[in-house]
Amino acid sequence: MIRNIIFDWSGTLVDDLPAVLKASNYVLTQSGKTAMSLDKFRAEFTLPFKKFYDRHTPDVPMDQLETWFHHEFGQSQDSVIELPHARAFLEFCRAQKIRTFLLSTVHGDYFATQCKVTGFDAFLDKPYTDVWDKREKIHDILRENNLKPDETLFIGDMEHDIETARHGGIHSCAVLTGYNTLEQLRAAKPDLIVEHLDELKRVLVKNKFHLQPVQLEDNLEPPLATVGALIFNSKNEVLMIRTHKWSGLWGIPGGKIKRGESSLAALRREIKEETALNITDIKFVIVQDCISSKEFYRDAHFVLLNYTCKCVAKNPRVVLNEEAREFQWLKLAEAKRLKLNKPTKILLDAVSKSKIANRKS
Repeated sequence: MIRNIIFDWSGTLVDDLPAVLKASNYVLTQSGKTAMSLDKFRAEFTLPFKKFYDRHTPDVPMDQLETWFHHEFGQSQDSVIELPHARAFLEFCRAQKIRTFLLSTVHGDYFATQCKVTGFDAFLDKPYTDVWDKREKIHDILRENNLKPDETLFIGDMEHDIETARHGGIHSCAVLTGYNTLEQLRAAKPDLIVEHLDELKRVLVKNKFHLQPVQLEDNLEPPLATVGALIFNSKNEVLMIRTHKWSGLWGIPGGKIKRGESSLAALRREIKEETALNITDIKFVIVQDCISSKEFYRDAHFVLLNYTCKCVAKNPRVVLNEEAREFQWLKLAEAKRLKLNKPTKILLDAVSKSKIANRKS
């Protein structure tokens, strides 16, 4: 049973990625290197971060690199915000009397400044900051606080966090809210991968505060019915979104049908929640089976009901929720050239063929 939780900070409880990217690119350009895109940075950045510097700026002294980084980050950390579900999860831990700790590379001054905004330090039994290599500290934390390894969980967003948990002989959970990609986290082999902390809360409650069911069920989770739509705007462009949970691939908005909810009501609700768009002219296209897709962040069986629809607004304003990373409006032919998840590729092919057939008829 999980009685103690050790949190990473950046990418697990707070979102400081934009500020860290800005500061890291300042370091790179000051060193005569090329600035990185967000995707490249997420793929390249590693902990301990000396490895990152050794790979990209090997000829610059560490003191100079750190001076540049802190100069820029200090001016950007106002952009650091708490991640969705983080506060509710910390409150959940407090209510369940789960002991909570922090193990992070974050500079102590930055942690203090960010806690003045978030107040997260009030939920932590003890924070350990300024830790360059977490693997070197994990045993001290367990010993100093009398934590039993089999009752302790480390939650983080990077391979180094998973390696640290393994080094300490404790449980590990990776979240998709931070720096490393799904592919990187899978390679680290954590005990569990979740989209965000609210999903972890549901897992713990369902499994009586174990990461896995106390008693294995004879029948696995039944297939989930979901809805999704290819949305067209007044320019005949389609909306494409990119998410962590589909391996960073492009797809369409949608989600699960709730009990007692019609598929069309579910579609309107999911589109509104994920994009802030109201839709009309809904047309069914295809149904797909999506069984244990390696592109999805966890093992699942979906029955996908796919539609097309149009925006109600002539000049729609897309507002993404925490599930998505970015969006684009593209002509259908351009959208098909993106790195798409397989179900979306099948849907776009079906819509393209339908449009060709309609023109011929």
